[in-house]
Amino acid sequence: MQRSALVERPATLLFDLIEAAEDYAAFLPWCEGATILERTDEVVSAELRVRVAGVAFAMRTRNPKRRPEWMAIHLAQGPFRHFEGEWRLRPIGSAGCRIDFRLDYAFDSATMTRVAGPVFERIADTLVDAFVQRALSMPMPEPPPSTPGGA
Repeated sequence: MQRSALVERPATLLFDLIEAAEDYAAFLPWCEGATILERTDEVVSAELRVRVAGVAFAMRTRNPKRRPEWMAIHLAQGPFRHFEGEWRLRPIGSAGCRIDFRLDYAFDSATMTRVAGPVFERIADTLVDAFVQRALSMPMPEPPPSTPGGA
């Protein structure tokens, strides 16, 4: 699954929203909560508590990153045979960016695929929209002050 969007918010703002898993429950209805396990300049690792189609599960990710343009998604633990993805953010001018999101996953059991699969597919399909809406609900960051002399 791949999705793209253009948004009138800076790539840094979108990256920070994507990286802040601890805030997901505030705007992603399927997320019951998240705990950051590690955060450095190179990686963020989190445990997400998910509820879809009446099924609850936890999953852990360990995601290499380069702020503000890229974050990989790697499953460390959870009910998936595989779960890999990537966020790419490219600035457009001084106030906008292009988001490219890719996610490839498969549940590790036929039961999870049957019960949660269709709902999880909808979640994955609308994830970019959820982050765009969250970013648009936030005030536009102030531009950096100009330097004296017009430089």
